[in-house]
Amino acid sequence: MKHTSARITERHPIPGPLVYGYLRLPAPNPARRQALTWAVRAYCDQHELVLGAVFTDSLTPAVLSAAFAGLLDALAVEGSYGVVTPSTAHLGGRRLGQERTGLIAVTGRRLMLVRGTTAAATR
Repeated sequence: MKHTSARITERHPIPGPLVYGYLRLPAPNPARRQALTWAVRAYCDQHELVLGAVFTDSLTPAVLSAAFAGLLDALAVEGSYGVVTPSTAHLGGRRLGQERTGLIAVTGRRLMLVRGTTAAATR
């Protein structure tokens, strides 16, 4: 009888939860965007999350800017887990940040912060 070794799940790559990054930058600055994207990616690697994309906005006062609307669309896709952003400041000032946090909460996805206190699960 031929012996076949059983496959052990722990030895096979299992994709982590799918998340999306969100950045809000005051002006086009490729070096700053790259550094912040790296910070989001490092957070994802550390927490075994799969980074699907990073959405980047300017300091637009609109709640549903093009990038934020794209983020919400991505969160609506089945299998998405949440948003990773460097800090709450990237969601906007007090009012704008609260509105955007609320819109993320409505999706039932998590909001995770690279720096600062991670927002509670929005499920």
